[in-house]
Amino acid sequence: MRYAALYLTCVVLVNWAFGVAPLVSLPGGEVWPPMSLGVGLVFIVRDYAQREIGHLVLPVMLLGGAFSWFLATPAVALASVCAFLAGELLDWAVYTGTRRPFSQRVLLSSALGTPVDSAIFLGMMGIFSLPGLLIMTVSKMLGALLVFSLTRRRESSPS
Repeated sequence: MRYAALYLTCVVLVNWAFGVAPLVSLPGGEVWPPMSLGVGLVFIVRDYAQREIGHLVLPVMLLGGAFSWFLATPAVALASVCAFLAGELLDWAVYTGTRRPFSQRVLLSSALGTPVDSAIFLGMMGIFSLPGLLIMTVSKMLGALLVFSLTRRRESSPS
């Protein structure tokens, strides 16, 4: 249950950090929440947790959202929980429904889940813009690309 515990911890920590980490101002009046890098890794930890506990990963996600309500600002908690629910459910559905190797499921489920998560979060926080969505999605995908590369090597190397 180590990945499930790590997943729960990551959900709570990233939600808390969104409330305390300042937004970074970008050219053109855009803002970027640096914690979006952490969200990309949370999606991947969820994939590992699902390998460990199956569909029980969904109640773990909801428990993380409940804990987050008490540790983050109400606006961040609500936006983050809604974004996590939509993005993670999409990520979960793609990960579960795809019979590809683990590395490909991590990459595909993150590629579909992270833009949804980003759009909902930015919209509910009142800072949605297309450049902001792109920046946040790309920053989340960095973690997925790293894990994809590492797990793909492991999958293709002879045992």
